[in-house]
Amino acid sequence: MRIFIARLAGTPVFDPNGDQIGRIRDAVVALPGPRPPRVHGFVVEVQPRRRVFMPITRVRSFGAGSVVFTGRLDLRRFEQRASETLVLADMLDREVTVRRRGAPDDPGITGSVLDVAMERDRAGDWLLTKVAVRRPGRGLRRGETIVADWEEVTGFESLQPDQGTASLLAAFERMRPADLASALHALPPKRREAVAAALDDDRLADVLEELPERDQIGILTTLAAERAADVLEAMAPDDAADLLQELPADRAQALLELMEPREAAPVRRLLTYAEDTAGGMMTSEPVIVPPTATVAEALAHIRQEDITPAVAAQVYVTRAPYETPTGRFLGVAHFQRLLREPPSSLVGAAIDRTIDPIHPDFSLAEVTSYLATYNLVAAPVVDELGRLVGAVTVDDVLDHLLPADWREREAEMPEGANDPEDGEDPDTRTSPS
Repeated sequence: MRIFIARLAGTPVFDPNGDQIGRIRDAVVALPGPRPPRVHGFVVEVQPRRRVFMPITRVRSFGAGSVVFTGRLDLRRFEQRASETLVLADMLDREVTVRRRGAPDDPGITGSVLDVAMERDRAGDWLLTKVAVRRPGRGLRRGETIVADWEEVTGFESLQPDQGTASLLAAFERMRPADLASALHALPPKRREAVAAALDDDRLADVLEELPERDQIGILTTLAAERAADVLEAMAPDDAADLLQELPADRAQALLELMEPREAAPVRRLLTYAEDTAGGMMTSEPVIVPPTATVAEALAHIRQEDITPAVAAQVYVTRAPYETPTGRFLGVAHFQRLLREPPSSLVGAAIDRTIDPIHPDFSLAEVTSYLATYNLVAAPVVDELGRLVGAVTVDDVLDHLLPADWREREAEMPEGANDPEDGEDPDTRTSPS
């Protein structure tokens, strides 16, 4: 059976009982080393965002959209060795040359690696056997894909600082922003920056919101100022404000000046609040409707795909204008209540009169207590003039309650979690002799 490895990216991994234990993020091969290289196993991402090694000897089957694993998974964090290469991170988009075997005078065809295939030999080892290469050029053969034997390909032996990103992006295409952020975080800095630069503004904005602060700053500072401003415009205002607060003041001000005034205005407002207050945590783009809107109209708003579940949990009812800071705040209508009302009824009749708003200067502890007391996932933030200025969601609170480096931290492992099974070698990544 021949399996192209890039197609496995993001594939769920299940144990024999059918429980999902993670997703495949890359494959580990013995390169440099004997030719053709042996596949040691896979990098699997388990929760919470921990990358571990799964020996290929433990894979029971490769199915349609799933990989079945048997045995115990070693939950130590994966560390790449000098004798190992990652297929997706290191090999895709590498410039290689394909020459016919037995033809030393063949000048060869140069192209970039699209994918690499593995097959099982008679001894039961999985080896890299095929390389899919896209040849550049013009005319009728432009973009032609060649599938060559491993022995016909050269170019994997040396580093390429200008390595492309097209094939790696194709492998990442179906990933959710949080998963893509995790994949980017695992790449070497130069490779990470190149991939980030190749993403479109909206996709990069979604990914930046999920990255650790250090990666956010590293990527943003490598972008041209105009591009960085465009990406900040595409981010949620609260996330953009959080990121700008971590930049030098002159750099942050320069980027704000480059942003469209309409997009910069809510970010500037958020920057006036202390970071650990309701005003500093809130989103300035909750779902806002007038009291004369119908229930059907309100539900249509929260049904939009780009609205997070916490923001969509309730709609905020105000007088005009209907963008923050709004006209007078009237109240909150919870989506569960809206579901119980006739679609043609008015939202103003579904307002929860028992919920009082919070103020922008509420501390983190006060906001947390408020959400817990009323069993809410979001809270309206209203200024001294009675205007809605934003909403604090439970994910905003969690971001501030967790350690600053929580996206990078490994979860504490229970005692004995790393212990191998009786009689087993805890390290299965041995190169063939």
